[in-house]
Amino acid sequence: MTDKVNFHFDIDGDNFTSAGEASVRIKKLLREMGFSPDTIRRVSVAMYEGEINMVIHANGGSADVDVYGDRIEIILADKGPGIPDIDLAMQEGYSTAPDNIRSLGFGAGMGLPNMKRYTDDMRIESALGVGTTIYMTVKT
Repeated sequence: MTDKVNFHFDIDGDNFTSAGEASVRIKKLLREMGFSPDTIRRVSVAMYEGEINMVIHANGGSADVDVYGDRIEIILADKGPGIPDIDLAMQEGYSTAPDNIRSLGFGAGMGLPNMKRYTDDMRIESALGVGTTIYMTVKT
């Protein structure tokens, strides 16, 4: 594949039931495009963790997935409160999720660490009161 293929998803921030729909859809699309199961798994996990974070912390956002022959680039963007301390947020187990979210089984503080673990490159840009954009790359 020489050209870029883009997939765009809007992440609904009001509905935990729909959280993960984009990662399920991209998993199916990548399978149809012939990517390896390992690549598909890595992209799906990173996407899912990002979707859940956007639902928990930012009232939704958007996900853009750019597919190239040698890599898949994921851009997750929200207009939430921003991340005050990215280094702290990257620590496994650190979470700012409220108790009602934790009672649903979310908010264990593994979202950002898992996103980094399953991608080859990850960069976070965040501004308080403006939002957060996460750029991830998975090499194929």
